[in-house]
Amino acid sequence: MEVIRAIPMARKACDATRSAGRSVGYVPTMGAFHDGHVSLMRRARDERDAVAVSIFVNPLQFGPGEDLSRYPRDEERDLSMAGELGMDVVFAPSVDEMYPAGHPEVTVDAGPLGDRLEGAVRPGHFRGVATVVAKLFNIVGSSTAYFGEKDAQQLAVVRRMVRDLSLPIEVVGCPTVREPDGLATSSRNAYLSPDQREAAGCLFLALSEAAEMAQSGERDAATLVAAMAREIGATPEARIDYAAVVDEETFEDVGTIAGPARALVAARFGETRLIDNLLLPGS
Repeated sequence: MEVIRAIPMARKACDATRSAGRSVGYVPTMGAFHDGHVSLMRRARDERDAVAVSIFVNPLQFGPGEDLSRYPRDEERDLSMAGELGMDVVFAPSVDEMYPAGHPEVTVDAGPLGDRLEGAVRPGHFRGVATVVAKLFNIVGSSTAYFGEKDAQQLAVVRRMVRDLSLPIEVVGCPTVREPDGLATSSRNAYLSPDQREAAGCLFLALSEAAEMAQSGERDAATLVAAMAREIGATPEARIDYAAVVDEETFEDVGTIAGPARALVAARFGETRLIDNLLLPGS
């Protein structure tokens, strides 16, 4: 496994793989690998000839007062795991390598999709995401990129960016990996105290209730939203940010479920903010 820090060398390695007639899988991460990351890397390893993984905690997607400085970092462990999983290249640049002039003057606007839900709670977040992902896609080049569905709105933004900007990337969404009680795996789970960790299970309970109601024929989105809000609100340790039911493609709120729809929730447990979602059955 080759560990690369410089952009030109990462580009050269991926170009050489394609020149040899081999396909490239790509897994962009912010490190602190968990089972969700492992599932992405394994799928990329199974489906592509060679796999590149990036590790970069992107400052552009963190707002004032967010957890950039304390975001989990353990590069030595990550590199060991990537090697064991058979990754070919790990691109682990510094902030100065990615943004040599500081905050870039030219960025990628995520559009209306990036202004809703997470974008409303975290202004500028998806501009930072779209900018760094576009930059990483430009470095890696033509490839198949793997993203987890846990960050469903992020996945939708990336898919829209690839489509609208005609980027030579195939985007593959992969199922959310969950812990035994249903909590979605996340690097931020490490912040939770034992009591908060137990309470965080309310997110999946809320989504599961909405899914069961949809499976039983409930089509009124407001009824599902109210049920999710009640479930989270009944957990004293949780402070709900939002519960929503949205169109699967546009992420706009729906009144009546008439096509593919996704339920989403976000809540804070102490200082830790978690998100989760489920595609509603029968939608």
